[in-house]
Amino acid sequence: MSAPTLSVVVLSWNTQTLLRACLQALFAETPKHAREVVVVDNGSHDGSADMVAREFPQVRLLRNPDNKLYAAGNNQGAALATGAFVCTLNSDTEVRPGALDRLVDFLRENANYGAAAPRLVNPDGSVQRACMRFPTLLTALAWNSWWGSFWPGSRAVRRYQMLDFDHLHSRDVDQPPGACCVLRTEEWRALGGFDEVLSLFYNDVDLCRRLWQKGRAIRYVADAEVMHHQGASTKNFARMLVLWHKNRLAYYQKHHGVLGTLWVRVCVRLRIWEEWLRIGRRNRRDPGRKKAEREHLAAAVKELQ
Repeated sequence: MSAPTLSVVVLSWNTQTLLRACLQALFAETPKHAREVVVVDNGSHDGSADMVAREFPQVRLLRNPDNKLYAAGNNQGAALATGAFVCTLNSDTEVRPGALDRLVDFLRENANYGAAAPRLVNPDGSVQRACMRFPTLLTALAWNSWWGSFWPGSRAVRRYQMLDFDHLHSRDVDQPPGACCVLRTEEWRALGGFDEVLSLFYNDVDLCRRLWQKGRAIRYVADAEVMHHQGASTKNFARMLVLWHKNRLAYYQKHHGVLGTLWVRVCVRLRIWEEWLRIGRRNRRDPGRKKAEREHLAAAVKELQ
C-alpha cells in the first residue's frame, strides 16, 4: 500500500455518536488523495475507543488513559502522521465529499500558504462565521464584556469576529475555523505543533500567529465544506471557563509580553467585578441564590490565581 498523502487526526473525548458519524463521513468517499485516519481517544468513558476498534479497524487508534486536553492530544496524533499533509479534525464534524482534497490541492498549488481551512456549516446548512482576526489588547477588554457594548469596544469586537465577512467566498484570514485545518506535515513539525501550555483554548490562534510571523499566509477555502456541531466536547467540561482565562493569559503573555500580561490581568479583574454586579442584579430578590453564585465565582477566581 502506498504512503498516504493526507493524515487526518481526529481527537475525541466522550463523543461516541458524533465520532462515529465523523468517521463514517471520512470513509464514505473514495478520496482523490490517499489518506490515513488517526483517532486519539482522550480518556473517554463512553466506549468511544472500543467503538472505533470494533467498527473502524482501518483507523490507527491511540488510547489515552486520561484527558490530555486538546493541544497535547492533537500533537500525539500528528506525531503518528505519515502523510505529506496533516489535518486536525474535530470529532464533532462531518466532512463533505471532496472537501479535504480541495484543501490539499490548494496547498499543493500555492507554496506560499502555510495552512488551509474549509467553510463550516451548521446541521441545517447555515454558515458558521468562524473566522476571526488575531486578538488585540482592546479585544481583551471588550470581548464578552460590558465594555464591548459601545465604541470603541464594539468596534474591536466587530473586527475580532470578522463581522464584515460573510464567509461565502474564499480569502486570506488570520485564524480560520479550528475544527478543521490542513498544514504540511513538515511545517507542522517545524513549528512544534500546538503549544501545550495553551491546553484547550488559543492553541489554534497561536499556531496561526506563528505561521503569520514566518510570512506564511492562511487560506479560507469556501468551496470546501465541513458540517460542524459546535462545542460538543467542551460544553460539558466543568473547568472550561477557568481554563479559557488561563489559556488566554498565557497567549497574551507569549505574544504581548509583560505589559500585555498585566493588561489582561486588569481586564480579568474588571470582568470579575462586572459579573459580581450582574449576579447581584439578577438575584436581588433571592439572597440565597446570590450568595451561592458569588461563592462559586469566588472559587473560580481563586483557581485563576
